[in-house]
Amino acid sequence: MKKIIQNSLQKALSYNEYRNLVSDLLAKGKSTGSNQSNDLLNYSKLNDKRMKRLDKTVKLTEETLAKIKDVKEPQTWLVLTEGWCGDAAQNLPVINKVAEENPNINLKLVLRDENLELMDEFLTNGGRSIPKLIALNKENEVIKTWGPRPTTATKMVVDYKEKHGSLDADFKTDLQVWYNKNKGENTQEDIVSMLQ
Repeated sequence: MKKIIQNSLQKALSYNEYRNLVSDLLAKGKSTGSNQSNDLLNYSKLNDKRMKRLDKTVKLTEETLAKIKDVKEPQTWLVLTEGWCGDAAQNLPVINKVAEENPNINLKLVLRDENLELMDEFLTNGGRSIPKLIALNKENEVIKTWGPRPTTATKMVVDYKEKHGSLDADFKTDLQVWYNKNKGENTQEDIVSMLQ
């Protein structure tokens, strides 16, 4: 496991490098990942706009600001992501804002499809769901993980699947509406809980 983590860390990007990579690919009509399709490209374009908006508008709560200061030991937050992932677009700007508040937290991002060995160590219900945040101590040992969604959104997914069997376009619209109303607060709550 340590070797897998080390390999991924060697190709990890900062948040700004990741944002630039996604933008550069979009300028060439591409999305991240080896699979290219019009759907993934369109999701990536939409997500890029969402992230630009969230980068400007996400506000951290007083509780988040107070708790993030409690991180005294260096940590790396290694996040598996892809530009086409809607949940990543909604959560990465929040995770980045939290990490920026404490110099002991080093946020690094890697593309899921280029790091499947790492991804397969952190499956969610058997799936390669992203974003997946892996908090590492200074020896690169896993302390905690988070993802792919905040707890309320996860419950929404579970409840909808129980009732309807699978997620559809209506659910995805409802989830985006919830993300917009919640403004990243549930993600902040989860991250603060992860730190304790």
